[in-house]
Amino acid sequence: MKERDLRDLIADVKTGRLSRRAFVQRMIAAGLSAPMAGMMLSQSGVAMAATALPYKPTKAGGGGVLKLMYWQAITLLNPHFAVGTKDQEGSRIFYEPLAGWDGDGNLVPILAAEVPSKENDGLSEDGRSVIWKLKRGVKWHDGMPFTADDVVFTWEYAKTPETAAVSIANYKDITVEKIDDFTVRLTFAKPTPFWADAFVGNYGMIIPKHLFKDYVGAKSREAPNNLKPVGTGPYLFVDFKPGDMLRARINPNYHVANRPHFDEVEVKGGGDAVSAARAVLQTGEYDYAWNMQVEDEILLRLEAVGKGKVSITPSGNVEFMQLNSTDPAVEVDGERASIKTKHPLFSDPAVRQAINLLIDRASIEKHIYGRTALATANFLNNPERFRSKNTKFEFNIEKANQILETAGWKKGGDGIRAKDGKRLKFVFQTSINAPRQKTQAIVKQACQKAGIDVELKSVVGSVFFSSDAANPDTYTHFYCDAQMYNTTMPQADPQFFMNQYTSWQVANKENKWQGRNVSRWQSKEYDEIYKQVERELDAVKRAALFIKLNDLVVSDNYIQPIVSRTRVAALGGKLTAHISGWDNDLWQLASWYREG
Repeated sequence: MKERDLRDLIADVKTGRLSRRAFVQRMIAAGLSAPMAGMMLSQSGVAMAATALPYKPTKAGGGGVLKLMYWQAITLLNPHFAVGTKDQEGSRIFYEPLAGWDGDGNLVPILAAEVPSKENDGLSEDGRSVIWKLKRGVKWHDGMPFTADDVVFTWEYAKTPETAAVSIANYKDITVEKIDDFTVRLTFAKPTPFWADAFVGNYGMIIPKHLFKDYVGAKSREAPNNLKPVGTGPYLFVDFKPGDMLRARINPNYHVANRPHFDEVEVKGGGDAVSAARAVLQTGEYDYAWNMQVEDEILLRLEAVGKGKVSITPSGNVEFMQLNSTDPAVEVDGERASIKTKHPLFSDPAVRQAINLLIDRASIEKHIYGRTALATANFLNNPERFRSKNTKFEFNIEKANQILETAGWKKGGDGIRAKDGKRLKFVFQTSINAPRQKTQAIVKQACQKAGIDVELKSVVGSVFFSSDAANPDTYTHFYCDAQMYNTTMPQADPQFFMNQYTSWQVANKENKWQGRNVSRWQSKEYDEIYKQVERELDAVKRAALFIKLNDLVVSDNYIQPIVSRTRVAALGGKLTAHISGWDNDLWQLASWYREG
């Protein structure tokens, strides 16, 4: 689409000749996501449309107990330490951001009085500042008032390196100042195309200054409220057994009228995805089950029982395999998998290239994920505008054998290849989950035919995705040769999503393994292009830069995309839940209700 045509369409929205929805639909057809189309209108002076979520209850409470199943159990309740999605979800029951993203890509105010726009003087003309006006009358669960001081404090807390917050990238390059008790200004060091980052969505949850002020920096992990949240959300904390059960009760002073509907919330952790699906779709014991990573054949059979339904929401999530660029068996300066080491096998490009050819992505899609995922060669898959057309995947055992043979990896008497005294054997880990174990088996079988010995390791999900810095079995420690998991894309703009391969995001002992670059893969070229992305205002040029980033990552074969995944949940037949592919599932928990 030409720039002049785009400007004409925006002008039509401003004058009312074209509806906002029609504009968004045209942008989606042109390859943009709904959130990006919404941001484009906002930058052009068109306020985001208020989203009216269906909600039938006429009073708060009376809904009984809402029972949620998280088979990857929640282990802590501080959103700024939540390296796993399940801990972000648990935190969202109690804490709230200034705004969240709905499924159509609109910003929805939560603790903000309104969404900043040029019409309300919230957005500067030069793209260097944003003014947020806060909702008045909001109280923390202990009765203290919510004010601008809490917003400024959350910024100070998250941006402090010694705090080791996983959200540091959202806050470290901005300045936040209090204008008055209910107004804050965010100032950017440069023109910022995607300003709705800090205080928005997954990593935007605001914490109370009066409870965390003594725990900024090195003492951050000692805060009692890391496990006993006091937020502004619809439910009050009751009890928490990490890795097992979380209980909450209705907030009688919640800041939205007639909400929430439920009197209590129970979140059960543990088990597996299939058992969680059965608990909702077959027995009806639970109302909701998160992250249904279950073979589609099983989901269809369970849906047929008639007690519930499967919710499938488009997203930017990707299931992928990481090859460790460091040596997890060697300790340097008291740290395993140090960037000062190189992996003894994967440092050979031929080995990485061969493994890429030994992943049967098409079979994994067809026989395991079905309608819930698509085979892919890209790490960045959505929005479509950012999807590279330069990549392709191939499953070819014969070609993999040829590459290894040419590179000097010769088969021994046992059929396993070796070179320079090193056997081609590695340990491949993931969380305990049937689709992942089946994917592991598919990869292992193909590798065997190419003379590669693969040892499979499975870790309990609540341990693998734990946010506990002292737990050596987490995926962020990566004390293994290869691993596989799903990484979520929390925003429609890929900037935050793609920072997980920058050198300054490497997970290590110094940052308590909170860095987002888990693979430790590094590239000076990648770093430089990423810095260009941060300041590029032209949408077309910016998209091209993101595609370059994707291509750099996947072409080096340390990162092996497998399938692009949707957001899949199981819902009880009478439950109405508002799920967005660009935010936490529980982003609008206050508006969930049960009929009948």
